[in-house]
Amino acid sequence: MAYQLPDLPYAYDALEPHISRQTLEFHHDKHHAKYVDNFNQMSEEAGMGNKSLEEVILASWDNPDLQKLHNNAAQAWNHTFYWNCMSPNQGKPSGELADKIQSDLGGMEQFESSFKSAATGQFGSGYAWLVLDKGSLKVVNTPNAVNPIVYNQFPLLTMDVWEHAYYLDYQNGRAKYAEAFMNDLVNWDYVAQQLNYAKQPV
Repeated sequence: MAYQLPDLPYAYDALEPHISRQTLEFHHDKHHAKYVDNFNQMSEEAGMGNKSLEEVILASWDNPDLQKLHNNAAQAWNHTFYWNCMSPNQGKPSGELADKIQSDLGGMEQFESSFKSAATGQFGSGYAWLVLDKGSLKVVNTPNAVNPIVYNQFPLLTMDVWEHAYYLDYQNGRAKYAEAFMNDLVNWDYVAQQLNYAKQPV
């Protein structure tokens, strides 16, 4: 069964002034939609049309013959996750999430600094992530479409640093985009939900 492009979890103008309606319309309706269309076509051609995005990402990882399929599967997954990582109602970390940020990452200020550094330090296209790795929180970045699940890490938060994610609003100011993302956009309730899912028995 074909994977369906999910709707945004908020209105196109809900993240303004930090991310504009125009950016979300191009990013979701053009870029994300194209990744989904490519994934559906390529997964069928590869005999993986009945597999989930996660299964295809893992099965195609590090396989030169399936690199294009892997990239589109990962981008379809990454974008859906990215939309959910943002909210017009940001909230704050609390409970276990706040405790682990303190114990594993040195507190909120240090985490924010590390995450923004991961975003601005990623050369070219890619993502900054907060992941759970062997029970501990880590901040990592990945190039292009790479998803941390290929390294047995559980994603909790991501920031898309491909230029199409921010160029219409910030031009080449990735640092300003990272600042706005951390200060005004992170959906901390969603991040906490991912941490809870990560602890569930497989």
